Amino acid sequence: MADTNARLDEIVKSSDVVLFMKGSALFPQCGFSSRAVAILDHLGVGFETVDVLQDPEIRQGIKAYSDWPTIPQLYVKGEFVGGSDIMMEMFEAGELQQLLTEKQVAKA
Repeated sequence: MADTNARLDEIVKSSDVVLFMKGSALFPQCGFSSRAVAILDHLGVGFETVDVLQDPEIRQGIKAYSDWPTIPQLYVKGEFVGGSDIMMEMFEAGELQQLLTEKQVAKA
């Protein structure tokens, strides 16, 4: 588990915005992942995705890493933001845009 946490730490810190999801940005494998990608696309920020379906260690490890039971999971500048529902709530309230601006996340 220590190796997995180290890998996750490296991934989370490798880009300003990282989305752990099922599938890829071009081919999401669940509705929640699709919605998360759509929100980030709409906001026009660059982001990296990690397909948890490709690596069972990452799929289980990310849940322990964030102490969050579901996928997708969004990280901004190394900090856990939340899953699809939280992203949607924050987006609708203008909070996600504000967070990205405050963290100085560049547009794509």
